Amino acid sequence: MHVRRAWLGLALLAWAPLSAAEGGAAAAPAPAPYTQGVHHRGGIGTYFMGREIAQVMGHEGADWLDRPQREAEENPKALVAALDLKATDVVADIGTGTGYYAFRMAPQVAKVLAEDIQQEMLDLLAKKAASLGVANVVPVLGTITDPKLPPGGVDVVLLVDVYHEFDHPAEMMTAIRAALRPGGHVVQVEFRGEDAAVPILTLHKMSEKQARSEMESFGLTWERTIESLPWQHVMIYRK
Repeated sequence: MHVRRAWLGLALLAWAPLSAAEGGAAAAPAPAPYTQGVHHRGGIGTYFMGREIAQVMGHEGADWLDRPQREAEENPKALVAALDLKATDVVADIGTGTGYYAFRMAPQVAKVLAEDIQQEMLDLLAKKAASLGVANVVPVLGTITDPKLPPGGVDVVLLVDVYHEFDHPAEMMTAIRAALRPGGHVVQVEFRGEDAAVPILTLHKMSEKQARSEMESFGLTWERTIESLPWQHVMIYRK
């Protein structure tokens, strides 16, 4: 119990930089397909398909992304192995942050497009790439509606604990789908919303049912779900 409380406290700190607006003025009305509703802790008050969209973690919490405990919590080696990457693949790591997964995939693929909407995160990633001597991790500055990926130029899109933070999921996923080559895959990794024992804020988790429903609405075909990670669903979709 003490470990769980400590983990939750750390998670709250990681999202704290972008939580200052809570309790402030109401957000502007959201256009379709979005609606405005009750603003819960950790959310932005905008809803998509009945789900409140979560706040983005600020770059001030970057150290949390590289915390030592993450190896045990997420088993990144098992996740990367499950991706079945090929040496010729171009992979887009959306919401890459400091490149936690980008650098783990880099030795196995031709290129990793490491996308983030925060230049500060990409600056940290570039420094890490230089220190590691990694040349095939390419920083990409996206926007909240467009990840700025090359049309039809990506084999695999990896979304690790990030989709639930897209404040324009319809626009983002339309652009992501357009970036995929025919037969390309989206791999969505989310903390299990069905499991109350997973120690993370409710809005930063998703149930498999909700995740699949949203992804299928974008014209993606669900292939399978991997449940071998400690706390996360791994859901694989095909274009």
